[in-house]
Amino acid sequence: MTALPPSALPESIDAVETLLNSGDYVADRSLATTLFLALKMGRPLFLEGEAGVGKTEIAKVLAATLNRRLVRLQCYEGLDLSSAVYEWNYPRQMLEIRLAEAAGSDKESLARDLFSPDFLIERPLLQALKPDPQGAPVLLIDELDRTDEPFEAYLLEVLSDFQITIPEIGPIKAVEPPVVIITSNRTREIHDALKRRCLYYWVDYPTAERELAILKRKVPGAPQRLSREIVGFVQHLRETELFKLPGVAETIDWTRALAFLDKVSLDPETIDNTLGVLLKYQDDIAKMKGTEAATILRQVQQDMAALGV
Repeated sequence: MTALPPSALPESIDAVETLLNSGDYVADRSLATTLFLALKMGRPLFLEGEAGVGKTEIAKVLAATLNRRLVRLQCYEGLDLSSAVYEWNYPRQMLEIRLAEAAGSDKESLARDLFSPDFLIERPLLQALKPDPQGAPVLLIDELDRTDEPFEAYLLEVLSDFQITIPEIGPIKAVEPPVVIITSNRTREIHDALKRRCLYYWVDYPTAERELAILKRKVPGAPQRLSREIVGFVQHLRETELFKLPGVAETIDWTRALAFLDKVSLDPETIDNTLGVLLKYQDDIAKMKGTEAATILRQVQQDMAALGV
């Protein structure tokens, strides 16, 4: 199958909105503006916000709609250079040494050859800097807050100069800088030195109107009344003191689950039986089950009746 040619970067904020819409991502004007500026200025975009609000999805949609390769670096505690950037292919180097010894090769030339690009195993950050026929890839550095500060410091060269320095080889610089999207769930603060190299945007929970629009895109077969009740219920939940508030991802999952159950509207029993799709902590589920959920549902239904929905 022939790959589609890469699309040109959008030339206006309206074009960014159109691009995101074509990938079923419902963005507000401020996000489209910041994304447009990041693309136009060639700067990384640092997205911060609660889990499940759609930060990672932005990078996926960009890669899909621009027909670019998505290079994803999923961050975690203890992430090191050998997993994120590069490592030497030691088994192949050892084999080369044995072959060279058997052939009586010159040791100095062998040493130079062993630390050449041929023996380099490229990890996501280095892969994102390499030329690609499809155009510069979209580099997603996901959940950066899960890593530690030394790794942040290493990223400074990548984000400012779009290059990586390998001691044995020297700097490797991107011919065409990748589109860089960095996400953080803000479980810890990211250092200012890294943020200064990026454009910043806080991805908040959507308004009821935008969340309803998202459901129409993501779960088009769901009954309209059910979708409205779900959005109203979730919006009220986010005003409650919970250990983990439901994100847009959970709203979508809950809507799909209720559609699978052939529900056309919410009722207290169904809410109690399916709260595990929406909430991910037992204390939160126990707090909402029963009277609390029923009270919220009544309020949602009263609000809808007042609006004539």
